[in-house]
Amino acid sequence: MPSRPTLILTGYRATGKSTVARALAEPLGLAFLDLDLVLEERIGMPIRDFVAAQGWPAFRARERALLEELAGQDGYLLATGGGAILHQEIWPRLMENGFVAWLRAAPEIIAARLAADPVSGTQRPSLTGTGIVEEIVAVLSEREPLYRQGSHLAVEAARPLAEVAETIRTAYLACVAAREENASTTNKPGPAPA
Repeated sequence: MPSRPTLILTGYRATGKSTVARALAEPLGLAFLDLDLVLEERIGMPIRDFVAAQGWPAFRARERALLEELAGQDGYLLATGGGAILHQEIWPRLMENGFVAWLRAAPEIIAARLAADPVSGTQRPSLTGTGIVEEIVAVLSEREPLYRQGSHLAVEAARPLAEVAETIRTAYLACVAAREENASTTNKPGPAPA
């Protein structure tokens, strides 16, 4: 049996991408990759430290290279960083080869989740240098059209985890079934020549 297409979770920080991915990976038989953790392993330091030393453009270049590497692979569940959607030159290939689910939430919900997570502030530096709610509103206004255009499915992240995971699982499996049906129809031999 061929491997399943990649399931990609995207959305702003603190929308639950890694949590949802952990809930889905085993039931779907997909290997789980957290893009930020893979990047930290490769650069040998926390993202915050890397950005402080080399800047956001250097980090985005590393992130882009890793997405490029993963774009053609199947059989894994990828939780992306919130800014991965900015790599628009790669995104059409990710959508073609995989299934992208966007976890979305209101700025107030994101801010409350970030405030409740003591690790969050140490993982990623500020993008705008403003207050947290102001930053969320500003960044979402730039990224929401990209998330919308770059996703097969949008899911409200404020719903209970089990509901979010089940919504994504159902849509992903429907996509897999449709692709398998399309592949079997495409690969059927035509009529024999006369």
